[in-house]
Amino acid sequence: MTATVAFAREVDVLVVGAGPAGLAAATAAANSGAEVLVLDDNSAAGGQIWRNGIDISKKSGSSLRSKTIAEFQRSEAEVLYGRAVFDAPHAKTLRTYCEASGEIETYVWKRLILATGARERFLPFPGWTLPGVFGAGGLQALVKGGYSVAGRRIVVAGTGPLLLAIAVYLQDAGAEIVAVAEQASLSALVPFAAGLLGQPSKLLQGARYRAALGNVPYQTGCWPVAAEANTALRAVRLTDGNETWTEPCDLLACGFHLVPNTELAVMLGCALAGDFVAVNDTQKTSQEPIYCVGEPTGIAGLDAALVQGRIAGLAATDKLDEATALYGLRDREQSFGRRLDRAFTLRPELLNLAQPDTIVCRCEDVRYKQLQPYSTWTDAKLQTRCGMGPCQGRICGPAVQTLFGWRNTSVRPPLFPIPLAALTTSASTTSHEITELQETL
Repeated sequence: MTATVAFAREVDVLVVGAGPAGLAAATAAANSGAEVLVLDDNSAAGGQIWRNGIDISKKSGSSLRSKTIAEFQRSEAEVLYGRAVFDAPHAKTLRTYCEASGEIETYVWKRLILATGARERFLPFPGWTLPGVFGAGGLQALVKGGYSVAGRRIVVAGTGPLLLAIAVYLQDAGAEIVAVAEQASLSALVPFAAGLLGQPSKLLQGARYRAALGNVPYQTGCWPVAAEANTALRAVRLTDGNETWTEPCDLLACGFHLVPNTELAVMLGCALAGDFVAVNDTQKTSQEPIYCVGEPTGIAGLDAALVQGRIAGLAATDKLDEATALYGLRDREQSFGRRLDRAFTLRPELLNLAQPDTIVCRCEDVRYKQLQPYSTWTDAKLQTRCGMGPCQGRICGPAVQTLFGWRNTSVRPPLFPIPLAALTTSASTTSHEITELQETL
């Protein structure tokens, strides 16, 4: 078999992730004179929140988005799309799979900034895998990609401040929002809203979203218990703990806040603090010289991600005085994140939604009752293949952690499924796991 010539490139600062935090970090580092390269696995920059890409000639709907993108484009930072980082075979070396070319590429960095974002948390309940049931953010992303919801009746359910924003987005796209069901209680949300008096822009933003929904019910202390379908979704059953009722709908958009994407950081040996990557004041991780910004260090919203990115970009280029000047702003935004955690803590009733036959791992069709005999996720994986499908546990992992308290203790390359053809024709294969696989083949 003839091996292809390995693609290899060395840069001063490598940023993984082109969402707001990654763009801010890249801009700050590039403006400090460093050669900066940004890698992203999507086809356009912007991350989940700015999924439309970074063409500011399009209607942005956000002056902050336009400002951030314009600053990035004025910098000398470069961004490459469609690159999924899956391996770190040597110190200061990452390997990516480029879907467009089908080839594996190697990047060598002097300093690395991880801005890998977050994903939705899904909790299993009867019917959650039916056609017509989407993640709330997932449905929004599909609509941004051209999926039409015009005239569709949609229930938006789960938890977190994004529910209102997504409901408004879907309504603007022509959907009829039947209800927004927020599992957090009113008694938890009132102090959260009161705490925003010191950040009036966030309070005003939430008020605008609620006003835009008009007479659409926003039901607190309410959550889905089942989705019902014939050939297509026809209704969702909701409860407030006292009563249960059925809401007819065509689609259910359901997400229970966010969980951080920490797999790459863990594979690189970065220490965690709870579920998040531990960082110091400069956003540096326990591994030298790796920085981490945005949701992997704590779910605290867009403003926190942007200022963390700027701090990391400055610190990575030794502009410590400028980075230090931003600590106060960063700390205020992180306090918002702590209030988010308190307000939208999952209620214990959600841990009892799954029934014995409810699918937990949808990649491998593993049901709740199949997991109950085991005490760790490793045992469950070995016996049931839970978490061993194409998503590599990214969907079911947070669910089993919530339901059973199990954590994924095994993060290793490849982080994403890679075609065997790419692995077997790459001349740059160096990691032990992949080398052994090739020898077996």
